[in-house]
Amino acid sequence: MRTLLIPAALLVVAATAISQARPNILFLFADDQRPDAVGAFGNEHIHTPNIDGLVNSGYRFSRNYCMGSIHGAVCQPSRAMLMSGRTLYRVGMRLKNATTLPEALGRAGYVTFGTGKWHNGGASFLKSFQHGESVMLGGMSNHLKVPVQDVKPDGTFTKRRTARKFSSELFADAAIRFLEKQKQGERPFLAYVAFTAPHDPRQPPMSYRQRYYDQRPPLPKNYLEHHPFHTGWMTGRDEQLAAWPRTKADISDQLAEYYGLITHMDDHIGRILAALEQTGRAKNTIIVYAADHGLAVGSHGLLGKQNLYEHSMGCPLVMVGPGIPKGRTAALTYLLDIMPTLCDLTATPIPAGVEGKSLRPIWAGRARGVRDTLFTTYENVMRAVRDDRWKLIRYPLIDHDQLFDLQEDPDELEDLSDRPEHAARVTRMTRLLGVWQRRVADPHPLRVPSPKPKEIDLRGKSRKPDRHQPKWIVDKYFRNRTR
Repeated sequence: MRTLLIPAALLVVAATAISQARPNILFLFADDQRPDAVGAFGNEHIHTPNIDGLVNSGYRFSRNYCMGSIHGAVCQPSRAMLMSGRTLYRVGMRLKNATTLPEALGRAGYVTFGTGKWHNGGASFLKSFQHGESVMLGGMSNHLKVPVQDVKPDGTFTKRRTARKFSSELFADAAIRFLEKQKQGERPFLAYVAFTAPHDPRQPPMSYRQRYYDQRPPLPKNYLEHHPFHTGWMTGRDEQLAAWPRTKADISDQLAEYYGLITHMDDHIGRILAALEQTGRAKNTIIVYAADHGLAVGSHGLLGKQNLYEHSMGCPLVMVGPGIPKGRTAALTYLLDIMPTLCDLTATPIPAGVEGKSLRPIWAGRARGVRDTLFTTYENVMRAVRDDRWKLIRYPLIDHDQLFDLQEDPDELEDLSDRPEHAARVTRMTRLLGVWQRRVADPHPLRVPSPKPKEIDLRGKSRKPDRHQPKWIVDKYFRNRTR
């Protein structure tokens, strides 16, 4: 008996050692956060001490992007790409034919948990996560009336209920409850926390918005009253949240409310990080902080994310944890690179069909980047490509180009596309757009037979609030505001 017990005991010890060696993952994911809306990124007008702590102790990817969208709800394809590691035109919105990140980790022995927003269908959540609490299946809601469900032990959802707690607090509470159960756990875990902040309705608790009303952040450097031409997507839901032209007063208030949502979310992120510390497993946990895309909030006369400017397709990405040094890179990265990176860091086989690249070689000093150029796209109306310095945006439906020197003009205010000295560059980058389209199976043409006019006049256009906006927002921004 003694000789039989020894190898069995050794196997138990070995299995425990392996599980402890594999890092846990805490994934914090914001909704609609501009790439400049973090204090540690150089924005002295926003208060984000907990996110700042992650930035200052981890590795920042300062040129991280969402690839784009096939429709106005940019968050849905962004999350599909994030979870699958696949590019936009090779992943279904409900992830039916793709292995998701939590699914792959679960097969590799991880305990997987999700809370918050899941915009890719209930079936894909259930195949991805073993545990779930306060899961919002959908794109948005009033932050004080979030429709949520839990995952039952039999792997099905409970009946939907309306939570009466602010969304960021609700999801943080669920994450904390999960983390508290991991104190004595032997298996590594993934905790995915998908906030709905700072997505509108921009309704932070009064004290949070009052803070920024009292100490107002400046308007974006690229604030405009009206976009200078018709992008092809000018009057959708996001763009109706303020009247045309965009007044400084409206944008100032909305920016204060937007910052208030971020600071409120940051406070609850602090609670989650404290709970992680209390588990005793923080030292062996990789923390990812990211957002699904950015937002205009007054930049270029726009409000939403349905455009290809840096403020809308760019998004934060920071990684902290064992084996990840402090540092920063300007390498061109996508959100869809996160999946293979986490698989790499956890010795998890990368599923078939993944197109993203592990970012580990960048901080390990083995590579300066994983791509030389980067492509973004929106519906059939916009295409863009950028390299380390230059960016071309193509608007096929109006036969219009924009060329920006991002080194000299990071706010994208001076279009150089008509300058004779840049004609060859425009031609070269247009060809590069075609190369990228073939690479990612983009079916839309760069030119159309009958381009539409560039001009658009939205003065006096009526607007309607969606059902999620609280009364005070409707009264403030919609009542008699059709100018």
